[in-house]
Amino acid sequence: MDRNKIIVAEDENIIGLRIKDKLEKMGYTVTAIVSSGEEAVSKTYSTMPDLILMDIRLKGQIDGVEAASQIRDKFDIPVIYLTAYSDEEILERAKKTEPYGYILKPFTENDLRTNIKMAFYKHYGKKND
Repeated sequence: MDRNKIIVAEDENIIGLRIKDKLEKMGYTVTAIVSSGEEAVSKTYSTMPDLILMDIRLKGQIDGVEAASQIRDKFDIPVIYLTAYSDEEILERAKKTEPYGYILKPFTENDLRTNIKMAFYKHYGKKND
C-alpha cells in the first residue's frame, strides 16, 4: 500500500501552499492545509493522513507541539516538525512527542523528501519505502 496522504499544518497560508506544491511534485497527496493546532487534530481525525508536517507556531489555542502530542495519543500517525524555531525549550517539548523528523526552515526539497521517506520507513516499515 502506498503511503502518500499528508496534512500540512502551517500558520502562513502562502508557505502552506508552497509546501503543498512541492509535495505534489514529489507524488504525495495533500489532504488538508491547516493553520491552527485544533484544525490539525480535527483534520487528522477526518482525513486519516499517512503523515503530518507540523509547524510549531500555529494559530488557535494550541500550538504545533500540543497538537502533535494529541495526535500521538489518539492516532498512529507520524509527525515531522517543519519550523523556523529551534530554541532549547521548544526542542525539549517537541522531543516528548517523539517526532519522526525536525526540519528547520528554510529547507530544500531534498530535505523534505529525505525526512518523509525516513519517517515512512521508520513508522510503516521496509515494505513501504
